Amino acid sequence: MRTKIHPHGRRAAILSAFLASAALLSGCSDGSKSEPVAEQKPNILFIVLDDFGLDQLTFYGYGGAAPPKTPNLAAIARAGVQFRNAWAMPTCTPTRASYFTGRYPSVTNVLNAVVSTDLANSEISPYEVTVPKLLRTQGYVSALIGKMHLTGSDLGTAANLPYGHQTMWKLGWDYFDGYLDGAPYPIDTRAGRTTVEEGTYKCGFVPNTTMDAENGADEGACYFATGACETLARGGDIVTPGRTCMERGGIFDPGASCQAKVPDYIDFTAQNGYYTGEFIQSWADGRTNKIPVSDPSARGYRTTMETDRAIAWAKQQSGDKPWMMSVGYSAIHAPLQLPPLSLISETTPGRNDLLPCSPASDFEGAPGITKVTDLVEAHLITNLMVEAMDREIGRLLVELGLATWNEDGSLNYQPEKTNTMVVVMGDNGTYVNSVKFTEPGKFDPVRSKGSAYQTGVAVPLLVAGPLVKDPGREVEHQVSAPDLYRLFAEIAGADVEGNIPAYRPVDARPMLAYLTDPGQGPIRELNFAEVGTNFTNPSTDITPQPCVVEAANVCFTIFPNKELCSDQSGVWYGANSGLAGVPEEGYMHCGQVNSYLMSKGEEPVLVFADSEKAASDGKYKLVRVNRKTYSIDTEHPENSEYLRNENTDELYRIEMSVPNPTLDREGSAIAIGSPTITDPLDPEAQAAYLKLKAELDERDEVASYYYNYDTVHCPGDGNRDGVVDQQDLDNWAELSQLNKYEGVAQSSWYDFNHDGKTDDADRAIIQNNLGKTCKLVAAG
Repeated sequence: MRTKIHPHGRRAAILSAFLASAALLSGCSDGSKSEPVAEQKPNILFIVLDDFGLDQLTFYGYGGAAPPKTPNLAAIARAGVQFRNAWAMPTCTPTRASYFTGRYPSVTNVLNAVVSTDLANSEISPYEVTVPKLLRTQGYVSALIGKMHLTGSDLGTAANLPYGHQTMWKLGWDYFDGYLDGAPYPIDTRAGRTTVEEGTYKCGFVPNTTMDAENGADEGACYFATGACETLARGGDIVTPGRTCMERGGIFDPGASCQAKVPDYIDFTAQNGYYTGEFIQSWADGRTNKIPVSDPSARGYRTTMETDRAIAWAKQQSGDKPWMMSVGYSAIHAPLQLPPLSLISETTPGRNDLLPCSPASDFEGAPGITKVTDLVEAHLITNLMVEAMDREIGRLLVELGLATWNEDGSLNYQPEKTNTMVVVMGDNGTYVNSVKFTEPGKFDPVRSKGSAYQTGVAVPLLVAGPLVKDPGREVEHQVSAPDLYRLFAEIAGADVEGNIPAYRPVDARPMLAYLTDPGQGPIRELNFAEVGTNFTNPSTDITPQPCVVEAANVCFTIFPNKELCSDQSGVWYGANSGLAGVPEEGYMHCGQVNSYLMSKGEEPVLVFADSEKAASDGKYKLVRVNRKTYSIDTEHPENSEYLRNENTDELYRIEMSVPNPTLDREGSAIAIGSPTITDPLDPEAQAAYLKLKAELDERDEVASYYYNYDTVHCPGDGNRDGVVDQQDLDNWAELSQLNKYEGVAQSSWYDFNHDGKTDDADRAIIQNNLGKTCKLVAAG
């Protein structure tokens, strides 16, 4: 059931009152009568935190036994509104797409994190009225900085990037300075030298001799991408010269002196986790630029580079137009890597701990010990990365003139004196080994990022700014990631219904009233989250193979190589796994992995779900899981075969209370049914189940409809306007000439037969269906 939207008149009155007060404040000086000034709509600073769930935060009442320091995020919370029941989608791209389209993943087919083997059909369509396009109607300019992972990448043939480096411009942003990739690259365990064996330096830098007597060094030459060189030696503030060099953007040559020419074995083209970033830039006039990792400006700590780029764009704005800047921080996405010491307080536990980068922390072949050691390291490094990001978020506010530093180093943030709304949200729950599973909080690492359970979807949402009445309060009511679409529109005074076709309404619910009216009741009746399987490109020559994340007890086939699996703290069962008894070519699916494990007398692991959907009324939550099942062959694991997909409904009671919330943990379900629950429930639970089941049934219908839209329901309607017409032929004509490989355009939104090509076969589909009118369904 759709919640009635607050009348536009009320929103306009609220904004009018704010703008009038802002004009008065900005015109006052020396107590004299203020001069009239032009009304200025609020700027919007939108900060997205990566893989960052509620479990991390003490100001939410959680954080575990050893929480990270987040004083600046806490300051934003105190100065604004803190939402306790905000849901994201279980993975990044679906959440981020929902921010900017106001739609749930199954409506757009952006069902999971986009990888290079997916079709463009599982990316945001350029025909959507995205947030920057909507805000442009109110005079806003927009920028997107850092990581947002809304599209494919330019890897290989860039098979799912029709507009290439102009993609963000086509989606509506006036300026883009960030990454097409979904995460930092793996840590360079050669530390930038081609003569070193991979795996030598697990943290990406040359350790000192205390950390590693065999491979460490206490002095050497630090080369920079500019060609400059500096001799670094242990002593004073420099504890580990190799780390200092990396933090400064250089590559360390241990035990060597600076040479006039950079040695050939120093490799500035290699990515090194958080200390390199290949930036793509685009401008409002369609110009683009790619900054390679070998460029000096692409080397340094990512969180700092992301902050620097955001500050630079904001400071270039003339002030005659309101702006919205979306800043996507890469932290705390894997790979977990130590941040610069300068961003960590001297009193932070683990700041000066040498163990994580020492060979002494590796216990290969010791079951149980390795897992515990990895967990301890992951929590320690996560805390440091969170603190570093928090420090840079504080610097961002200060450099933008939204806050100042107090003498004690704390943040002095008084948003009522600014003309900028600040919104901070996590894109999904924390990932497995970084989850705080102890008190307070006791979140569930087995049901974290990637799952529709609470640890996977419950995220922080903070909103501060001059529109907030009675700051420092919590909102207990449910909100969902797509609701930010309406919030941004409400802040800007943009008319959603006037710009979105009535036949294809958004899923977003209004939010502004939560900021302006402390007594506002619930606007959203049910919360919803989902994750699924993107359209796979059949023309790709990359084949994902199984990876098992032991800490989550799950197997999935998403990654095409061992390095990516290892970055996620996984065990690789694909080609060249190195595991005894696993074929050299590796296994192809998780049924083979489970057959192998059981042949060794070990317990099978869960097969990662093809899709999960969850709905909640705030007290009860229904999770629907759909996953593949396989035959088991312990004598010949390679003979295991796919059997079928099965649905399971799980009903839970949930409550995001403090200090330890009631979560949907394994074994805590009120009832489980395959495919649906038939066991008797008490009247309240039964009523909740029927309501939530109806919601998920309807969402399943919507998902099925749009998953088959191109091939069954409305082939030829690539722009989703409900009719196959000349505009579709024109759009096909444009896309069929872009992003060609071997003379044929690759995947696009007009690849109706999903073969990875936008060719004459797709044009024929349009012609054969010209004049067809199609329904566009929506739940609720």
